[in-house]
Amino acid sequence: MGAEPHQLHVVLFPFQAHGHMIPALDIARLFAARNVKSTIITTPVNASTFTKAIETGRRVGNSYIDLEIFKFPAKEAGLPEGCENAEIAIKQEGLNQRFFLAVELLQEQLEQYLDRVRPDCLVADMFFPWATASSAKFNIPRLVFHGFSYFSICAQELIRAYEPFQNVSSDDETFSLPLIPHEIKLTRSQLSPELMGDKDHPMRKKMEMIKKSELESYGVIVNSFYELEPDYAEFCRKELGRKTWHVGPVSLCNRSIQEKAERGKEVSINESECLTWLDSKKPASVVYICFGSLVQFIAPQLHEIAVALESSGKNFIWVVRNGNNNGKNDEEWLPSGFEQRTEGRGLIIRGWAPQVLILEHEAIGAFVTHCGWNSILEGISAGVPMVTWPIFAEQFYNEKLVTDILKIGVSVGVKKWSRMPSVEDVIRREVIETVLREMTEGDVVEEMRQRAKQLKDKAWNAVAEGGSSYSDLSALINELRSYHTH
Repeated sequence: MGAEPHQLHVVLFPFQAHGHMIPALDIARLFAARNVKSTIITTPVNASTFTKAIETGRRVGNSYIDLEIFKFPAKEAGLPEGCENAEIAIKQEGLNQRFFLAVELLQEQLEQYLDRVRPDCLVADMFFPWATASSAKFNIPRLVFHGFSYFSICAQELIRAYEPFQNVSSDDETFSLPLIPHEIKLTRSQLSPELMGDKDHPMRKKMEMIKKSELESYGVIVNSFYELEPDYAEFCRKELGRKTWHVGPVSLCNRSIQEKAERGKEVSINESECLTWLDSKKPASVVYICFGSLVQFIAPQLHEIAVALESSGKNFIWVVRNGNNNGKNDEEWLPSGFEQRTEGRGLIIRGWAPQVLILEHEAIGAFVTHCGWNSILEGISAGVPMVTWPIFAEQFYNEKLVTDILKIGVSVGVKKWSRMPSVEDVIRREVIETVLREMTEGDVVEEMRQRAKQLKDKAWNAVAEGGSSYSDLSALINELRSYHTH
């Protein structure tokens, strides 16, 4: 009898934020479904994001994934005990920099783990640039995962390398992205101020380190599919010299209602109650509003959204994160009697929503989104047109992809990149109501809906056996096998 063939072992190390952890879990499940041993590294507070979904996967025989728990060095970085993810840190002033310091302090534990276990590959988040050097010590190929679209990867790199924003005289004057196949215009005010200013700014230095480690790593895993952005998949590989594999939309590995409901935190509403409510609505008649897990709106902006929803007369599901109203009582930002007057046609979910389940329901006609890439892909996979409302990070690039390239969305008109939009940046009720009507009435939205449905079909075909994402994952697995053979 010959020796048993070596089972490939891939370790995933996501950044401690739900927008990074959730797709990392899906990628682990994709590997596990191909008989690749998958381990996710996390910390005690974040473990609950994975445990329930992993248990469900084991029970239905879809995947077998291990968890490795690292101690999070909160105390050493001057953080309060239990402050182990970005959502907690971002809510308290001054904790963000300390949080990134704590993340850097995880390097020693990672190296001890890699030395002990010697996996075949490390998929480490972009925010761990030091992971490239750490894995190289043990001849382990490091793949970068940053959860961006191909278009965003290209846009960020071109802005970093060519600084086209230097050619305009004001923050509101538009400039074009150089070299790319489409005419894309942005303004300085839509870019992160940290990345345009002082070259010694900690965040700018961090981004330089991230780009350097990306180029020195074995390659990049992209949560996208070729048919969605072929020009930018090619541009990324040929013009930017990135070795990439597209394996998305990774959320489509969740097939059962239970799997979809258990992604991320525990949902704040009974999913069957939510689906029953949607069942009572006509197809494409409900607007779904959700701004992700890190966005914090001030009370005046929430108030304007509420007034617009009420006066539009549209059916809606509105997800308001706990703490979105800066700790104030609902009465201080919701118009008096709002929920009573909109009862039956409106549903507010306070906390975490089963987003994939909601978006896939035929009653959803439009998705108002902050343009986080996970949300955009989930909207595309469900064939839903979007109202784009970017806030920070790479969200303004994602907006351009949706509105200018794919033409499946309309911008609400956000002008300024800001982690916490101020009173001056508030989008007024009249603007919101106009966009809501545009996205639920008339021929323009019907054309968008047709394009969105075509992209939905392409997304599902990409992850099916023989599809572009399925084949790229196969190519990656084969390459990792041959890496260790040679």
